[in-house]
Amino acid sequence: MSAKKIGILTGGGDVPGLNGVIKTVVYSGGSIGAEVTGIRRGWEGLTHLNWDDPASVARYVRPLNRENTRTIDRTGGTWLHSSRTNPLKMKKVPEFLSGETFQASENTKKGVTSTVYDMTPRVLKNIEKLGLDYLVAIGGDDTLSYAAHLDKQGVKVICVPKTMDNDVRNTEYCIGFSTAVNRAMDALDRQRATVGSHERVGIFRIFGRDAGYTALYTAYVTNIRCCIPEFKVDRDRLIELVLEDKRNNSSSYSLVLLSEGAEWEGYQVQEYGQADAFGHRKKANIAEVLNEYIQKRGEETIVSDLTYDLRSGAPDFVDRMVANTFGGMAIDIIAKGGKGVMTAINGGKYAAVPIPDPKLGPRAVDVAKMYDTQRYRPSYTGKMDLPVFLTHA
Repeated sequence: MSAKKIGILTGGGDVPGLNGVIKTVVYSGGSIGAEVTGIRRGWEGLTHLNWDDPASVARYVRPLNRENTRTIDRTGGTWLHSSRTNPLKMKKVPEFLSGETFQASENTKKGVTSTVYDMTPRVLKNIEKLGLDYLVAIGGDDTLSYAAHLDKQGVKVICVPKTMDNDVRNTEYCIGFSTAVNRAMDALDRQRATVGSHERVGIFRIFGRDAGYTALYTAYVTNIRCCIPEFKVDRDRLIELVLEDKRNNSSSYSLVLLSEGAEWEGYQVQEYGQADAFGHRKKANIAEVLNEYIQKRGEETIVSDLTYDLRSGAPDFVDRMVANTFGGMAIDIIAKGGKGVMTAINGGKYAAVPIPDPKLGPRAVDVAKMYDTQRYRPSYTGKMDLPVFLTHA
């Protein structure tokens, strides 16, 4: 038997479909005689686990079986809970480890320098103490970046990509993307009634810090203009196009959708709040900024934030299917003795691919093929022979 004990964790933001992966790993793992252990709160579970404290063990370690995972796939979120912990860049060592020495370094992010600690030795000790033969890590670009590091340390890691931004490299699809676009499409279609009733301009913001897939695909299926992080628009031209849409609409309204990381020429992104373990701070609402400029043109507006609601609730059909398939693939890979790979959709087909190189960062929209830089909207032509999700990994 190639695997005796499998650990599984979810990191970063939650998306619908995570519980489907967990359940399938448990159920399919049983078919190869494997025991599955859930690590709660992502990488924090492997940095903060204190074996001398029963409460800590109960908090971070959860044995999984068919009974306690039987119904978890019916809801969104993550049954194992999550955190944005990066063991390579811990700002503070857990108090119970204060007597131990961890490698410290200076980390500079956007001009701010802080001391961080590499907790990898503790992570490796906990993996050994748990007796894990394999670790299944479910996450986005940030979470999987540490999985790539563990792979280089000799840990047998299998990665599963998830993010409503759909920006993990080496795959055309990430769990959570379809549900997010479906929710955004539904919200836009419903709010058309209000925006149209008052003959206003509807300005919507959606997640997408570094990549514009969620905004682009939502705009694609709702046929509206959008702004994405990969291309800086001309603000005045954008406003004129939006107002032109309103003038040409017999119902006298228009809609525009902006990624949270979108910019226009000359725009300075404003961030606020504390940075998380991966160095990310929240971005100011660009929709509110655009709203001010449109109102100066004498137009009435409605601003709506399409963010956290899109990642809540149960997954749709696509995310249920992909989550279950990715979970089963992880067990197939383990059963064959594979390691150091990520489940993916590549060329429209399910595949095991290399774990993305963290240094490359998130996968970006191919602007030349997918975005009309003159009209600030998705491009609908040139799609022949593309995979179903209209993009290559």
